Amino acid sequence: MVEEESVRVVHCGGSELNFRRAVFSADSKYIFCVSGDFVKVYSTTTEECVHILQGHRDLVTGIQLNPSNYLQLYSCSLDGTIKLWDYLDGILIKTFLVGHKLHALFTVAHAEDSVFVTINKEEPDIFQLVLVKLPKFPSQEIEAKELSFVLDYINQSPKCIAFGREGEYVAAVRDFYLSVYFFKKKTTSRYTLSSSKNKKHAKNSFTCVACHPKEDCIASGHMDGKIRLWRNFDDDKKYTYTCLHWHHDLVMDLAFSVTGASLLSGGRECVLVEWRDAAEKNKEFLPRLGASVEHISVSPAGDLFCTSHSDNKIMVIHRNLDTSAVIQGLVKDRSILTGLMIDPKTKALVLNGKPGHLQFYSLQSDKQLYNLDIVQQEYINDSDLIQIELTKAAFGCFGNWLATVEQREEKETELELQMKLWKYNKKTQGFVLNTKISMPHDDHITALCFCNAERSETPTLVTASKDGHFKVWILTDDSDIYKNAVGWTCDFVGSYHKYQATGCCFSEDGSLLAVSFEEIVTIWDSETWELKCTFCQRAGKIRHLCFGRLTCSKYLLGDTENGILCCWNLLSCALEWSAKLNVRVMEPDPHSENVAAVSWSSGGSDLFVFKPSEPRPLYIQKNITREEVQWGVFVPRDVPDSFTSEAYQWLNRSQFYFLTKSQSLLTFSTKSAEEKLTPTSKQLLAEESLPTTPFYFILGKHRQQEDKKLNEALESELVQLPLTENIPAINELLHTPAHVLPSASFLCSLFVNSLLLSEETRSAEEIPDDVSMEEKESDDSDEENNVTEHVQDTQSAALEEDIVYQLSKSEEKELRKFRKVDYSWIAAL
Repeated sequence: MVEEESVRVVHCGGSELNFRRAVFSADSKYIFCVSGDFVKVYSTTTEECVHILQGHRDLVTGIQLNPSNYLQLYSCSLDGTIKLWDYLDGILIKTFLVGHKLHALFTVAHAEDSVFVTINKEEPDIFQLVLVKLPKFPSQEIEAKELSFVLDYINQSPKCIAFGREGEYVAAVRDFYLSVYFFKKKTTSRYTLSSSKNKKHAKNSFTCVACHPKEDCIASGHMDGKIRLWRNFDDDKKYTYTCLHWHHDLVMDLAFSVTGASLLSGGRECVLVEWRDAAEKNKEFLPRLGASVEHISVSPAGDLFCTSHSDNKIMVIHRNLDTSAVIQGLVKDRSILTGLMIDPKTKALVLNGKPGHLQFYSLQSDKQLYNLDIVQQEYINDSDLIQIELTKAAFGCFGNWLATVEQREEKETELELQMKLWKYNKKTQGFVLNTKISMPHDDHITALCFCNAERSETPTLVTASKDGHFKVWILTDDSDIYKNAVGWTCDFVGSYHKYQATGCCFSEDGSLLAVSFEEIVTIWDSETWELKCTFCQRAGKIRHLCFGRLTCSKYLLGDTENGILCCWNLLSCALEWSAKLNVRVMEPDPHSENVAAVSWSSGGSDLFVFKPSEPRPLYIQKNITREEVQWGVFVPRDVPDSFTSEAYQWLNRSQFYFLTKSQSLLTFSTKSAEEKLTPTSKQLLAEESLPTTPFYFILGKHRQQEDKKLNEALESELVQLPLTENIPAINELLHTPAHVLPSASFLCSLFVNSLLLSEETRSAEEIPDDVSMEEKESDDSDEENNVTEHVQDTQSAALEEDIVYQLSKSEEKELRKFRKVDYSWIAAL
């Protein structure tokens, strides 16, 4: 049973891995990165997520190693807390309650039991750098209210703050100002560049800052692509700076190497630049990184670099500028035109990612599975160039077909449209292009949907367009004696009074097709393509159409631009009910009658979950996010949840994910769902995927894969190995750290004894011959038992390796008859 108060909205998988700089462990084996409400620990060699540090109640905004113990990690969040973690075991050690929203975190070696954080003042865009004293108390939650002011009027981004030469000073940049605070002298020096009022210096503003680890040198990046090296900045009159210039656009981030011999820079050119000895002549490049370089990190050992990119990617790079690992997150495009879809084959979240590509993203493992190149043209990164855009996509026929629409519009009168149909190939485990249709419509395609009914014999696709038509495409087989020609052709074209077709949707059984023409909804018979009825409310253009499912399949839902949600009864052809609701997202749950609708108002987005048969919502949650929700999708659960409360039962079989305007992927999380991400559960999942070795059978896991009914039928007759999960020898071997295990000689006897079968378990072959069997059963019952045993023997054919063949009672009777027969006469022959 899950507590009701445990349900909350969280940043889930697919959050920005590039939100903050990644941090290396002291031995460079792990890399830490912020991911929504979590901190993720990745292996730098295998690229796998080792741990997920969870406990914050809001967005994590900063992470740093503990200077006094490099096996511990600090993290801060907008929830106003600083947490200390043991990242090797994934354990939360302490929580410090600060009370302010924390936007960045910094640690310095000489400042023991203290950290620096960025907090927000009363003004919305004014931030302060303060020192937080972390008290030493044994309790796990401690209040840390002792704050010391350091710097004012700083930038929110942690890239604009840097500590120099063992923490003797801190440099902060904002707009056209560089501020340097000296801790010993407790003085602040400020330096100003020419403002944007002068056209010649229009791009002089600061973007990032880094400090030399050994010398008094500050490197600053600027909007014009220049890097300035500041020296003698302890004197307001004698300060100097030199310029390095290679980037043609703004410098996104800077980082010095551990020794300070090199300076790393990155920007929108997708190139990592290494400046040796901070000289213009000594430059090394690592080009073609795929996306803009937003963050640069250096490992404490100095052997690895790390770059975070705008396509939500982290790259681990060797000291010789060779890429060693790539951690790819959910790619955030400028606009998600395809919406959110679920691939029926892989259960992956599918949406457009890289320009011209569809990305398949695993929500369970929180990693990208692969990209499907739809446009199949080289992308040229030029803001003035009109690109081909992927605008629509839909899965059909249980994942066997994929339809995509791409367009290029240079002028209003010059529209290029192309629709492609992709077929799933079992051998390659991917999609292969089957049909390419140029200009399927004369205007923009507004919607497309497949008929996914089980009874549907011919794959069917419907497209709706602004040209006033909807077209029905079917899969036809034009094979001849020379080659196979299976492709898609247009079967029917429909329209309604020259109105623009804005949406389409098939009913659950595929018998009806609903097509919206601006303010009018039309219902068509999918067999004859006859117009059955129309619904007209004159409440604005229809945005979304949705048929009810299961017991609510007789209802049709539609929401309008004027903020009206309508429900029509298809049996009575009348309006069942309507509600005033400004719906932005409306998604049906594929495994229940529930429908989720997200509305938008000035206060934020609200969620309503309801059944079409009842206008009263089952669940309402106000202000799930302050942003506008643009897309949503129900994802079926692998294991159903156990909510007993009526308000949360809609989460039992499916999980609802939604995407905001800023492309944050959110979901409703529970304690039980979060526990599935813990290292213990990951270890259990790893054990489930182990090969079937003898030790695997000792643990009794092979019984879980057998059919439960078969086990119940054979339970009284089969010899089973004992379950040894609770034996101390097994527990000590599996769950005790190696350095504290007792000696092998001590565990050997316990382990060997656990492998022995008990005397109580005896097979039929071990029964002595002189034991007389009671034969009280009738012949009819013997025949029934014989039939039953024959069925069981047939069903257990797949278990021949593990199960010894058992004789039925009738067969044992026949053997005893042969034993009693006198065969001594044979000797006389």
